[in-house]
Amino acid sequence: MSELRVLSKAITRRSKNDSLRNLNARRSAIRVCRNFRGSHRLCVVAAATVQAPTMVSGTSQPSPDEIRNNRARTKAIANSTTAPKYSAVGLNQKYSGRFFLVASRALKISSVLGAFALAIFLDIKLGRDDAQLRARAGQLRDALTDLGPTFVKVGQALSTRPDLLPGVFLEELSLLQDALPTFPDEVAFKTIEAELDRPLNEVYSVITPSPIAAASLGQVYKAKLHDGSEVAVKVQRPAILEGMELDLFLVRIGAQLVDNNLASLNTSLTDLLDNFAERVYQELNYVQEGLNAERFQDLYGDRVDIMVPSIMWESTAMRVITMEWVDGIKLSEQQAITDQGLDILQLVDIGIQCSLRQLLEAGFFHADPHPGNLLATPDGRLAYLDFGMMSETPESARYAIINHVVHLVNRDYEAMARDYYALDFLEESVDVRPIVPALAAFFDDVLEASVSDLNFKTITDGLGAVLYEYPFNVPAYYALILRSLTVLEGLALYTDPNFKVLGKAYPYMAKRLLTDPKPQLRDALEELLFKDGKFRWNRLENLLREGRKNDGFDANKVIGPLVSLALEGDENKLRPLVEAEAVRVVEALVVGGAITNSQEMPAMEGIPEPVRQFLLEQRTSGASSRISDRDLLALRAQVLTVWRLLTSTRGFDPSTLQPLVEVVQRQSTQEFGRHVTQGLITRVVARGVQEVLRSSPPQLPGTFLSSPTHQARTQGAASMWFSSA
Repeated sequence: MSELRVLSKAITRRSKNDSLRNLNARRSAIRVCRNFRGSHRLCVVAAATVQAPTMVSGTSQPSPDEIRNNRARTKAIANSTTAPKYSAVGLNQKYSGRFFLVASRALKISSVLGAFALAIFLDIKLGRDDAQLRARAGQLRDALTDLGPTFVKVGQALSTRPDLLPGVFLEELSLLQDALPTFPDEVAFKTIEAELDRPLNEVYSVITPSPIAAASLGQVYKAKLHDGSEVAVKVQRPAILEGMELDLFLVRIGAQLVDNNLASLNTSLTDLLDNFAERVYQELNYVQEGLNAERFQDLYGDRVDIMVPSIMWESTAMRVITMEWVDGIKLSEQQAITDQGLDILQLVDIGIQCSLRQLLEAGFFHADPHPGNLLATPDGRLAYLDFGMMSETPESARYAIINHVVHLVNRDYEAMARDYYALDFLEESVDVRPIVPALAAFFDDVLEASVSDLNFKTITDGLGAVLYEYPFNVPAYYALILRSLTVLEGLALYTDPNFKVLGKAYPYMAKRLLTDPKPQLRDALEELLFKDGKFRWNRLENLLREGRKNDGFDANKVIGPLVSLALEGDENKLRPLVEAEAVRVVEALVVGGAITNSQEMPAMEGIPEPVRQFLLEQRTSGASSRISDRDLLALRAQVLTVWRLLTSTRGFDPSTLQPLVEVVQRQSTQEFGRHVTQGLITRVVARGVQEVLRSSPPQLPGTFLSSPTHQARTQGAASMWFSSA
């Protein structure tokens, strides 16, 4: 109900003239409303308020605001083609002949970082303890802050690199803040006029005389457009690129010196710096930031609890960006959030679910989700800000991460170590066998209960120690993933010390494993559900229970992958396991139903005559059932529990079983059915012979089949499929 109220507000929200700033939120809300098939009262009322001009014959038509904004967008993109792009060769050409400028800055950097390096050298020689190491980490943080925006950014990037620095340094560098003194307002306003080629009063009807926030690359003002829309205006610092280019040139020289003289370093600092510099240049192009925001909205704006500000393209250029103003509270201001009647843990959970979609579905993710970029809106949504630093997870890595989690759940440390090839942590030539004991030593120590009970920071710290010790080269995207999830967990832990990111992420993982038909995830599901030739029904039950907690989990999406896994798997590997498990399940359902008391199961007729005759012919065979009555009843209970969970899941109706009917009609599956039937007959006969051999004195066939014991054990099996399930 609360979600639908947010939905209703999103659809009906509009300014005086229905300006563009509300368009994305309303469209997303309408899309979600359609998922309810318009049946809910709030959907009907809210949808009725959408103005007619935006919908013609069921087709969305651009409004005048949209047309004007799209034209401005096209113009801004065209103008941004001249935006500077990072080039190491270009920097060498630019600064190779400017000796005094380079020497002056190099002297400043050397004096600050040289003192730190000397202190570290003396600590190593004198064997000082870890407490001194923490002090040095704080000293490094202060030094980078003193050196300005470029080094603050470098430090923030290093804070996500467990393969380069020990944990104590990562913690200190993660505290680096972008906060810097503001630059003059007159300079900011002249930048706006120059970039937009219009007087300031033609762009905004009102703008604050001083900035409301400042960061390393720019500062932010609050303003109003002439249509009354409130907006945020970010203006880039003057000459910021010139200063950063010189610093990047010098830092790259230092990185090359380290790479050439420190053979034990597994990661190329030069490559790392080049990757970092490319992202910084993208951050300096505010047109690219606007495009990033729109792409983020397109991919994730269908969630009614996520808010992405609209971009005002008529007031946006390479060094100025104007976007919808967001009324909200920073997630770090938790008391203020509580005073508004909002739940910080619910907001963090929204962030986690959105992050999982970013990282593991589309792959396009917000790489800088610090508390200042995440706001709680008055209606309970989570608003994302600042889309300058974005990154992408390669498709192969998305599946590799999910497989890695499956291997962790299975405690298959050899497979976990091999995952690092797919994740591009290791070259194929690296032998992972020495890494396996390190993984086992760490995870066996912390996995007291289940993976979902693990603290995410515990994992990152433990893995960080392994990554630092062995020849890993962590890709930039993975380091940013760790940072984003660690930030969210840190916000939640402040309120609830028992909060677990992985526990909140497990429903999403369960949904993906059960509903995604991709071969990579089908293999992962197989690994999770089959072990030592047996199907783990408790795992399937847990996946269903967890998956049901996730938005969008639908029984109709579960049936297909499960049927495909069971009946269309690799015949040489999985088919014998499925056939054997099918025999066990049918035996458990039929014979287990007979063993249960008559109050639980409706009566049924005795064994069919052909089976009865076959049983009599086999009474001296000495065969025995391989499953005890206790195990059989336990299996039956598990199967029925899974069935009830599936049939009570949102979206289930008889038509969802159509894929099963279609598969069963195939010739290959009919052969599978014959194998199962033969196995079942053998098991039933073996159980019957065992029963006959137990009787003393031996009973006549008719007496045995009509005995009270046998009748009690066989009644009700025929109708069990429908009445008990």
